[in-house]
Amino acid sequence: MTFPDRLHHLRTAQKITIPQLSIKVGIHENTLRLYERGKADPRSFILCCLADYFHVTTDYLLGRSDKKC
Repeated sequence: MTFPDRLHHLRTAQKITIPQLSIKVGIHENTLRLYERGKADPRSFILCCLADYFHVTTDYLLGRSDKKC
């Protein structure tokens, strides 16, 4: 899976919307949409924030590993 796929999967598995995730992690909604569409790549700080929120590693989020923790 790619980063956009993993982000979408994690978000929908927790049944949260993009606006809800935006508020929880402090990332603009449009930016999250670009990430999920594969139109933009997150900076390392943002990637860490998302990984922390979903309780996964950055490698998992980036699709480099299937190991979540």
